[in-house]
Amino acid sequence: MKKLASILFFALAGITFSAHSEQMQGAQYKELGPWQVHYIAFPSTFIQPRIAKTYGLERSGYKGIVNISILKKDTDATAQTAILKGTAKNLLGNKQTLDFKEVIEGDAIYYLAQVDFTNEEILRFEIEIQQGNQFQKLQFQQKFYVD
Repeated sequence: MKKLASILFFALAGITFSAHSEQMQGAQYKELGPWQVHYIAFPSTFIQPRIAKTYGLERSGYKGIVNISILKKDTDATAQTAILKGTAKNLLGNKQTLDFKEVIEGDAIYYLAQVDFTNEEILRFEIEIQQGNQFQKLQFQQKFYVD
């Protein structure tokens, strides 16, 4: 069931991202140290209620989801576990702490956090990734729209 929910979660996200390309840049990645870090942030209303419930996510016109996955930069691109700590800050400097949940399904590992936003709000994300004694910082920004 969880495997199916994961597939549906990302399939739906892909369809929605295409349909709302004017609202989102889509999934992106950055190479940080030994990793390829994939990240995306989008409104929680982009996922179906059943999928939100499966992952313990709140669907709201004013809540976003941050999804991060970390792959080892090698020929296998193996999914990595890590400790993630982060914040989201708006242009006025108001800061929110991100509480990441680790999701492991088969070979896939990803981290989900929720964030509050208002219409057309730009949030700047700063996320520290730690694995053993390796530390990297992921920084990106996303403009959110209320549905």
